[in-house]
Amino acid sequence: MRKILFLWLISWHSWAQQPALSLDGAILLAREKSISATQAHTQKATNYWQYKTFLADYKPQLSLGGTLPSFTRSFIQVQQPDGAIAFQSVSNNNSTLTLSLSQSIAKTGGVIYVQNQLQRFDDFQNKLTLYNGVPLAFGLNQPLFRFNLMKWDKLIEPLKYAESEQQLIENMEKISLATAEYYFDLLLAQVNLQIAHKNLENNEVLLKIADQRLSLGKISENDLLQIKLSVLNAQKDLASAKQQAEVARLKLKTFIGYRDEASFDLLIPAQIRLFEVDEKKALSEALGNRSDAIAFRRRMLEAERDMEKAKKENGLNANLNLALGLSNRGDTPLDVYKKPQDRQFVEIQFTLPIMDWGRSKARVETAKANLQYAQQSVEQDKLTFEQEIYTQVTLFEMLQKQVNLTKETDDIATNRYQIAQDRFILSDLSITDLGIALQEKDRAKRDYIQALRDYWQAYFKLRLYTLYDFELNQKLIVK
Repeated sequence: MRKILFLWLISWHSWAQQPALSLDGAILLAREKSISATQAHTQKATNYWQYKTFLADYKPQLSLGGTLPSFTRSFIQVQQPDGAIAFQSVSNNNSTLTLSLSQSIAKTGGVIYVQNQLQRFDDFQNKLTLYNGVPLAFGLNQPLFRFNLMKWDKLIEPLKYAESEQQLIENMEKISLATAEYYFDLLLAQVNLQIAHKNLENNEVLLKIADQRLSLGKISENDLLQIKLSVLNAQKDLASAKQQAEVARLKLKTFIGYRDEASFDLLIPAQIRLFEVDEKKALSEALGNRSDAIAFRRRMLEAERDMEKAKKENGLNANLNLALGLSNRGDTPLDVYKKPQDRQFVEIQFTLPIMDWGRSKARVETAKANLQYAQQSVEQDKLTFEQEIYTQVTLFEMLQKQVNLTKETDDIATNRYQIAQDRFILSDLSITDLGIALQEKDRAKRDYIQALRDYWQAYFKLRLYTLYDFELNQKLIVK
């Protein structure tokens, strides 16, 4: 018995020399250094600048445009007074510059603008230079009876951005959940490895004792062979456990971004967090925080937008172009700004489908069907959303109790095996009963680790589903 305890202490001491990593430490590392965390922050930055681009579209835009130079040297067709055609040589440059200040109007979908334009024409053959320009012009480009995309974008884009804000928090919680899964994969593998080490050591000690007892005629050769078989099986279990532990270690290190080459062992997160979760509060927080809840509103708006687009684009479409201002010409640039003349321009362009063989109706009916499908889909997703919350709250409460039960079972099974081992050494227990006690001990330890795994997964899923910390009673944020 003392030898068994001595061997176990040596094994534990060598294991304890390796660096230890806690669940909280692994999660903190993953949220800071993992590729998934980097991708989440990159996506957040992308969504931020996309939203800034959207906001900039609704602010005044100042631009300078033009054609400089526009040189031509060629022969052009010129019709003569008698109707004949002559080809005349030309060599000129026709350049323009336009300074424009424009502003989009979200409510109407139009654009108002102020312009200043200057044009220079150079006739190189006749050595002539002329200027033409618009010192000041006010204009309006206004769609009539048409679909207004800007109005809908102003409703939908803020929701998309709000979604992206919550998605960052969700992605970080997904990282916590995934880290917990990899963590317990390795923890269970390490527990199996420790069990395999201890079982092999114990069986080897028991084999030596059995050899001595066989020589004294206290056990049968069949019992000795059974112990030898147990040693061989323990050796196989140890080799398999080492391989599984190494694979699980590499997976965890890769995911959390652990760069140190030194090996490490995991601490058992036995200190669970006990707190009550109110179902109604969980659902309220989920509806207020989750990106899915925002997406419900966005999806309905997008379906309504598509419906209006199908209706508006199938009828009368018109566009009003209006410009009022001043214009002039001269031999120098300053002549353009001296006593300019009034300038007016009004134009209405329209299209009206007369016969399209039912295409317009088909588009409207398709959009109507899509709207109905979106309504049904959103309602179904809402029900699923709510059911997930209620299920997770119930599961979390059950698993808090399950951990305590499996911990108690593990302690009892460990003590029972210790007693069985002592009785076997004293020749008061058969090898079969000792094997049963060993199996129950190992199973109880694995069940305890599995219960911890289920609890912590439920804990992080509850945070993910609600984006709320019920332990601290506060919303989750990402700093």
